[in-house]
Amino acid sequence: MLELQNIDVAYGKAKILHGFSLTAMPGEILCLLGRNGAGKTTTMKAIMGLLPLKAGSIVLDGEDLSGLAAHEVPRRGIGYIPQGRRLFAELTVAENIEIGLMARNKGAETRERVLDIFPRLRERLDQAAETLSGGEQQMLATARALCIEPQVLLLDEPTEGLQPSMIEQIRQVIVRMKAEGVAVILVEQRVDAVLSIADRVAFIENGRNRETVEAQVLRDDHSLLTKYVGV
Repeated sequence: MLELQNIDVAYGKAKILHGFSLTAMPGEILCLLGRNGAGKTTTMKAIMGLLPLKAGSIVLDGEDLSGLAAHEVPRRGIGYIPQGRRLFAELTVAENIEIGLMARNKGAETRERVLDIFPRLRERLDQAAETLSGGEQQMLATARALCIEPQVLLLDEPTEGLQPSMIEQIRQVIVRMKAEGVAVILVEQRVDAVLSIADRVAFIENGRNRETVEAQVLRDDHSLLTKYVGV
């Protein structure tokens, strides 16, 4: 279980998160929703140690991760697929995957498992990441994160700019991770892509907790979406 306990996060003197709390359970898809600038990406970066906490703590299965250097967080089993993918553009598909494997010293068995999930990448192992299509780049970013065999998987806008067939593939991978007991935290603007697979939805507004509800509540009544997201 991943727990964010009353965390404060700032960029310089500008505080973005104000006592924000969140809990993600194994085998659960938790969607974090809010308007642009609400603090969703900041939350992801804070979990990954890319932004220091001003207060509060981040705990994974009883271990406090708050003081860890950013490169240590993936070693604890948290995979991150950032907005914009952040691939090593000039390296090949195979080299990007190898970097993912190195984070937790995973080997050939994990590599083959990941490539079985994304067979198109197997066909492009020697191709530079920057030459892939947008959808293929998203596949590679996801594959790299899965190479650490994560307990927790963070996805920030994974369907951004993708065609429907590619969105469906990403959705299937997310559902598969849930079935394998991974705790998934998903930031996504495409509400239609979220509600069909989410278990719970947490709303964030101006860096503060608002309501957390079962996804079925939003399927039945869209008023909270209108209130916090404007759709």
